[in-house]
Amino acid sequence: MPEETQPIPVPPPTAPSGLADNVAGALAYFTFIPAIIFLIVAPYNQKSFIRFHAWQSLLLTVAAIVINIALGIVLGIALFILPFFITRMLWTLIDLAWLAVWLVFVVNAYNGKRFKIPVLGDIAEKQAGA
Repeated sequence: MPEETQPIPVPPPTAPSGLADNVAGALAYFTFIPAIIFLIVAPYNQKSFIRFHAWQSLLLTVAAIVINIALGIVLGIALFILPFFITRMLWTLIDLAWLAVWLVFVVNAYNGKRFKIPVLGDIAEKQAGA
């Protein structure tokens, strides 16, 4: 009587852990929290592409805060000269411009590109070691 052999069970292939580089790069622009997480947590902090976008996101956030404070002071002074609806319309245009800038960076990161801000991008590249 031939002995029947049982097939050895093969474990299913494991899914790759973590996010793809382009997804992590794009997510780095969703507030500063993911950017900080990607700079701290392995394996993301070991990948130059993700570190670049995380640093650029943080630098862009700081620049946006500084620019918004300066524009707030300028438009606050402008309230004494211009009607309220004009200054409010200017703030709306500024907010739309920030949204457009943010979308450009998210889309480029998602497409795997290193789209650099002229000054801040060089700093981010240096910090990322790229």
